[in-house]
Amino acid sequence: MTRPRLVGLSANVQRPSKTRTLVDAVLREAGAQVALDARILDFVDAGPGLGAAWTRDQLTPAARDVLAAIESADGLVVGSPVYKGAYTGLFKHLFDLVDPGALAGKPVAIVATGGGARHALVVEHAFRPLLGFFGALQIPTAVYASDADFSDGTLTEAGLRARAAEAGGQLAALLAHRAAAAPVALAAAE
Repeated sequence: MTRPRLVGLSANVQRPSKTRTLVDAVLREAGAQVALDARILDFVDAGPGLGAAWTRDQLTPAARDVLAAIESADGLVVGSPVYKGAYTGLFKHLFDLVDPGALAGKPVAIVATGGGARHALVVEHAFRPLLGFFGALQIPTAVYASDADFSDGTLTEAGLRARAAEAGGQLAALLAHRAAAAPVALAAAE
């Protein structure tokens, strides 16, 4: 049985990044609970070619690789910093280029970071509708963290660390269930 491929995508444009730290926390927890092929990518990996492309054909090879990783993953952890009450414009632009059927039924965990608590509902009012359009299987626990929840780039708030662990656990359970069901479905089709 092949291990599920889990891709963490962080919409940060610099490293280090609180958003990447939060995506990584959920990704690590999922990996601690089930054997995964996990990788984390961020917009730094896509390079400036992502924002300059109007269509998939215009993407640079680096940006195309990020898009391909998203579409071919068995599950995702997606995160973005919050600007003006929503995910970044570049995050939305990337998802405008994702094939509409590529995320159907895929487990997805949502995380976001912002300057303060007033943006906490962004995960419910911005991310969920976008991922719902794709038919993604969104796990129940989303994680929002603000600047006060970090110290020197490390997630330090105990409640949020527990919430990230819960999200990672939910994601791992879905990925394990889907991986176990895949051989049964293949055998039934033969």
